[in-house]
Amino acid sequence: MSKKFDYLLKYIIVGDASVGKSNLLLRFVYNTFKSDYQTTIGVEFGEKNIELNNKVYQIQIWDTAGQEEFRSITRAYYKNAVCALVVYDISNKNSFDSAKQWIDDCKSYMTQKVIIVLVGNKCDLEDKRQVTKEEGQELADAYGLLFFETSAKTDVNVKTVFNNSLEEIARRINSNYYDLEDESCGIKLSNESKNQILKAPKKEKHKKKSCC
Repeated sequence: MSKKFDYLLKYIIVGDASVGKSNLLLRFVYNTFKSDYQTTIGVEFGEKNIELNNKVYQIQIWDTAGQEEFRSITRAYYKNAVCALVVYDISNKNSFDSAKQWIDDCKSYMTQKVIIVLVGNKCDLEDKRQVTKEEGQELADAYGLLFFETSAKTDVNVKTVFNNSLEEIARRINSNYYDLEDESCGIKLSNESKNQILKAPKKEKHKKKSCC
């Protein structure tokens, strides 16, 4: 029987209510879309495995409520996340303005090594656009974030958001950017991966011989 995953990654999705956070989760995990909007109460959850460079990454996604009254609950899920998607609706300028506060929250309540992705959702509503792509890119550049415009409805760039963020996380893992023994980094190893990585004999550093 093959192992379920090599790395387990915790993702969180934040943003104002009705920007399409739940549908991004549904589209990515189940390839479905719900046109009838239902407010998320607390959090919703989904997971999906992606194989990259012969490694299996299990992405666990926590979709949080956007209403102010649930903000304290949302912040509790910031802990131990390796990636945060900050979502706004390109047809709702207020949700874009709020994205700045969501980004600040992520930076305040999450580790410095978290990857934050700014996502302008509902790009299928081009005729109702209130936020230009250039404005989204400018905000992302100001904070040093990845940026994508998506449509959960028409399945535009949804996989790209997760795949690109995963590629960046994998690159950082390979460069020993994370302390994989510290669960606060948002990454857990399978038992097999622990044996291969954490318990591998460390190479001794060769000291330079003195010339005299």
